[in-house]
Amino acid sequence: MVLFVCYGNICRSPIAEFVFRDMVAKAGLSDSIECASCATSADHLGDGVDPRSERVLAKHGISCAGKTARRITRGDFGNYDYIIGMDRRNLEYIRTLAPSPDCCRMGMLMEYAGGGEVADPWYTGDFDRAYDDIERGCRGLLHAIIAERGCGR
Repeated sequence: MVLFVCYGNICRSPIAEFVFRDMVAKAGLSDSIECASCATSADHLGDGVDPRSERVLAKHGISCAGKTARRITRGDFGNYDYIIGMDRRNLEYIRTLAPSPDCCRMGMLMEYAGGGEVADPWYTGDFDRAYDDIERGCRGLLHAIIAERGCGR
């Protein structure tokens, strides 16, 4: 199971959740790979996905209907195999909250696509670029999980 994390859970991490879920479904792996997303902050708890994120997902035929923001909890570390942040600040928070350094795999999404961070489109306004980066990272993550678990086609 994979948990994607960003600051507010209204832009980047929901994009990652629904892009990854779509990839997993298309690979026929929905029964063995699950995902969700959450925030490091409480700023947007209960809010829906940012309309700009919804639009960029819809442009690619992906729905995020019904998603509301939630904050990461210590309990998440026992429920997810991978907890993936969008940038260094997210990862620092994740590691600070983790009950132990080896409770699950913690890292940044772009580690699966050559490195770097997913810039926050809340500030940059570039939701298309965020989508493209997230899509590349999700594809790399899925390939890594398939290779590790020996699942897939």
